[in-house]
Amino acid sequence: MVKVNNIETNKVELEFTIDKESFDKACNAAYKKQVGKIQIPGFRKGKAPKSMIEKMYGTGVFYEDALNDLLPEATEAAVKEADIKVVSAPEYDIDTIDENGVVVKAKFFVYPTVEVKEYKGLKAEVSVKNIVAADVNEELKRVQQRNARTIEVTDRAAKKNDTVNIDYAGSVDGVVFDGGTAQGHDLKLGSGAFIPGFEDQIIGHKIGEEFNVEVTFPTEYHAADLAGKAAVFATKLNSIKVEELPKLDDEFAKDVSEFDTLAEYKADVKAKLTERNDKAADAEANELLMEALRANLECEIPAPMVEREAENMVRDYDTRLRMQGLDLNTYFKYTGQNLESLRTQFMPEAEKQVKTRLALEKIAELEKLEATEEEINEEFDKLSKAYGVEVERVRELVEDSAVADDIKVNKAFELVRAEAKITKKKVAATKKAAEKDTEEK
Repeated sequence: MVKVNNIETNKVELEFTIDKESFDKACNAAYKKQVGKIQIPGFRKGKAPKSMIEKMYGTGVFYEDALNDLLPEATEAAVKEADIKVVSAPEYDIDTIDENGVVVKAKFFVYPTVEVKEYKGLKAEVSVKNIVAADVNEELKRVQQRNARTIEVTDRAAKKNDTVNIDYAGSVDGVVFDGGTAQGHDLKLGSGAFIPGFEDQIIGHKIGEEFNVEVTFPTEYHAADLAGKAAVFATKLNSIKVEELPKLDDEFAKDVSEFDTLAEYKADVKAKLTERNDKAADAEANELLMEALRANLECEIPAPMVEREAENMVRDYDTRLRMQGLDLNTYFKYTGQNLESLRTQFMPEAEKQVKTRLALEKIAELEKLEATEEEINEEFDKLSKAYGVEVERVRELVEDSAVADDIKVNKAFELVRAEAKITKKKVAATKKAAEKDTEEK
């Protein structure tokens, strides 16, 4: 029989017994496992009787191993009998070991009592930017730039926005300094990549010309020995290149899309930009509704629930890093963080995730939402495809009940969303964009 004692909010103590026969059997198994390592005077190694070992080392010599073997299954049975949902590892206290068996006390944090004050009729107001011609034209310019070709220019001097190839050697007071020399360096004029004034002095020069560029390093320059000093760069202009954008016409539309005309392509770009903005607004509305749910949640959350969620987030982050060819140790090396600081960083978001989940689980319970067998099978199929693993293997790794719980939570949020009052407010273009839009129509 299992006794349940509430010792504090969301924490219980289970008292249960492991019968003497099972305990003795486990002690004998521990003896057989360890006897080969034990040397007792008068006996060959591995041949000492159990009673002799207990006499020399104490009657409890095999207790720890025996309990390690018995406790997981016994604890699981006790939790099931007590009908509680635990959210932490047990803290064990062995109360007694005698002729009646072993009395165990195990402390757990359990799922909290949850109330959600309101979840129907929640309000969310979001802004949706109205797509105008200027937005479409900006997107077309980005596509133009992605499809631009680079051509060499030989019949004129360099000008802003050209990409020039130069050799240079920098010196201060006639002495060449480290890092100030390069051969065949490409530089886009007007990019601001070099010291202020450097790029401007290349403008107007022609291919093959050699000239000096005179500049003064900024006072806050990263190299202290150069900060604030005047420098001369002996420079040679090797070549000039320019980006040539494709013309915005029907041929361009055919090259970059499945459409035959620029007008059709523009219409599609506008539709996709509108769809993207609508999805962003939907995501914002979802977050606002979840914030409202969290605000309406009444419960005391056990710390282990948040800690476990933060740990899951750390594991997910490690997985994403590994997909990029990195790992946590490399990340820590370059960021100065450690495992504990990363967990701490994730704690606020972990708490939000736990609160949202608790609220939605309670709603699913109140609304008697269930997952059908068909829905569970569909979810397993999705997981199988997402991870490239056979469905049977996924079912071995993930319990049906866990999948069903996720489905019910998703249904709960769909209900909240369907019952919510969401206002999508169209936002007009700024005055500058509106003026640009008028010009470009």
